[in-house]
Amino acid sequence: MCVVRLVSESIQTESIQKGVPVKPTLQAVADAVGVSRSTVSNAYSRPDQLSAELRRRILETAQRIGYPGPNPTARSLRRGYVGAIGVLFEPELSYAFTDPFAVRFLAGVAAAAERHGTSLLLVPVPPDEAAARRAVENAAVDGFCVYCVGDEGWVVDVLRERGLPIVTTVPRPDAGPTDRYVGIDERAAARSIAAHVAGLGHRRVALLGDGVLPGATPGPLRLAGPDDAPQPTTRGRLAGFADAFAEVGVDWSALTVLSAADNSRAAAAAAVTDTLAAADPPTAVLACSDVLALGVLDALAAHRDADRPPVSVTGFDDIAEAAEVGLTTVRQPAEEKGRIAAELLLDPPAEPTAGHVLLPTALVVRSTTGPVPRS
Repeated sequence: MCVVRLVSESIQTESIQKGVPVKPTLQAVADAVGVSRSTVSNAYSRPDQLSAELRRRILETAQRIGYPGPNPTARSLRRGYVGAIGVLFEPELSYAFTDPFAVRFLAGVAAAAERHGTSLLLVPVPPDEAAARRAVENAAVDGFCVYCVGDEGWVVDVLRERGLPIVTTVPRPDAGPTDRYVGIDERAAARSIAAHVAGLGHRRVALLGDGVLPGATPGPLRLAGPDDAPQPTTRGRLAGFADAFAEVGVDWSALTVLSAADNSRAAAAAAVTDTLAAADPPTAVLACSDVLALGVLDALAAHRDADRPPVSVTGFDDIAEAAEVGLTTVRQPAEEKGRIAAELLLDPPAEPTAGHVLLPTALVVRSTTGPVPRS
């Protein structure tokens, strides 16, 4: 201890001589009051161990010399928990505040975190895997919610290496004993809305997702099958669409798959415009989200042609604006999904199977779908 103190004092003296500001330390407070480092630490973390007078002297001295108190990160490491849960998502940070479904999901997470007296750390996962790995490895949290993270297999592996609890928003076939998930049956939900469209007689249809394949040019793309889509949510929805059309004799190869650059209206409109303007356009577009579906409606409105028959459009999620425009969609409980995800981290159930939660969905039929136009 004495050697460390002498080295510290030597460094401080040298820094002062060089004109470098010296940050006040816990040891500086201890030296000024004439007590040990542990006594100063107790003044912040265990005040019941000190007399009121001694604690007052320590805190006044700390304020006088500008010592801000023990480092909160170091303190959290000593006590074994941080007091925060991390939410991982792939897009840029602004996505958490602009995407309607993400906002509702995070509201549910925040509500549960508030009840438990903990906080949230939003952790965007960069596209570069090395940078993403560093972001995941360095996040100071007590557990992770994996929300909307591309091909999330390697991310989950990194999280497991940290030994922290994990909750995902899609069921994983390789779920470990401490892994939990809350989600919906993406495939069944997508099948229900595609079956509705197929029942209206549509056979020439386009399926629209965002980032269906990493690096894909916006617009039509070749996809051997739904399983080739790395993002699990998109993969499940494309598979559900394919199931419904296969039941009416429409093979996957006969479906047009479109990829938008991101989950935004502008990106959706850009991805679908050329296909809608083709000589033989689809009679229906099934989008993997309401935001994308709204972009399709934008594109149709911008290039309205009285000689062309109407195009049916569907979405997924049932955000507020879906009802405003009469969008046929799948309703899923966004806030409840976020709340349960946080609860599974903050108050894990005793039985592992209770940590696997599937939420209900509902098909909501509105005015954007109708019978296939007759030639």
